[in-house]
Amino acid sequence: MSNIGGKKRENTGNGGDFKKFVGLFEAKVIAVNPTAEQFKDVLGMEIKEDSKATEYLSERDGNTVLRVDFWLEEVKNQDKFKVSFFLEDKERDNKDGTKQQYINEIGMCSWADDVNNLPEWFSNRDYRQANVGEEDLYNFLRTWLCELDYRHADTTLTLEWKKLMKGNVRDLKDQVGGEWCGNVVASAIVITKEKDGEVKEYQGIYNRAFLPAYSLKNFRLVDYSDRKIVAGLQAKKSKDLKPHERFVLNMSGEYGCKDYYTFADLREYNPDDNLVASDKVISDDGSDY
Repeated sequence: MSNIGGKKRENTGNGGDFKKFVGLFEAKVIAVNPTAEQFKDVLGMEIKEDSKATEYLSERDGNTVLRVDFWLEEVKNQDKFKVSFFLEDKERDNKDGTKQQYINEIGMCSWADDVNNLPEWFSNRDYRQANVGEEDLYNFLRTWLCELDYRHADTTLTLEWKKLMKGNVRDLKDQVGGEWCGNVVASAIVITKEKDGEVKEYQGIYNRAFLPAYSLKNFRLVDYSDRKIVAGLQAKKSKDLKPHERFVLNMSGEYGCKDYYTFADLREYNPDDNLVASDKVISDDGSDY
């Protein structure tokens, strides 16, 4: 006699019973830190009056923290995803305090123990010490605002820090659909966490690596989940790596994504594919050394 039954698996995560997805996809930015009205009008979502979805400012260890949410719309099926960046009003040093991170006027970052030791390619532009979270945000901005010529001497990509720390993201909102923006390739991931004694899965977007839209075709030609192929990329000199190859090494490296992801086209997530949930935690310091 057959015996099939038991408790139905709960589809927990962001959005309750909404489907979750994994994989790479092309998307356009449709909103930045939306208001309650924009959630309804732009994203087609109703949020509760007591929702914290629009509370973008908080505090950590006495420092102001701003969450910057970019809402992405996948170009084929118009599925919507949120990618978040957290900016802290605190200058960024490495773990032992021997080096500082700097950011220049086009959003490029570099580390040095002394400003005199910054590389020339970086210091030939105006620069300052970077704050926590800026590197990831500007990496995204440089990909999104791809119509800017970052090699031109007149190009700048600088946000006013004091305005940001007051929650003012108008300069970013103004870029949505603007002349400098283009589509981006992002990676949908599934985050597994233990909460209240249960293992729950959440939709996420990896926020430390993005690519221009044209790069997506490269992942249809080569299987970058193959360890031998990744080992071949690791053997290359940094200057010889193509942008999509850097992306692969970024996600798969020591400081890369510790959640479930694939290098294939976007697809609906199948929990049975996620055989091993990682117990590692992404370092707050990323690639600090």
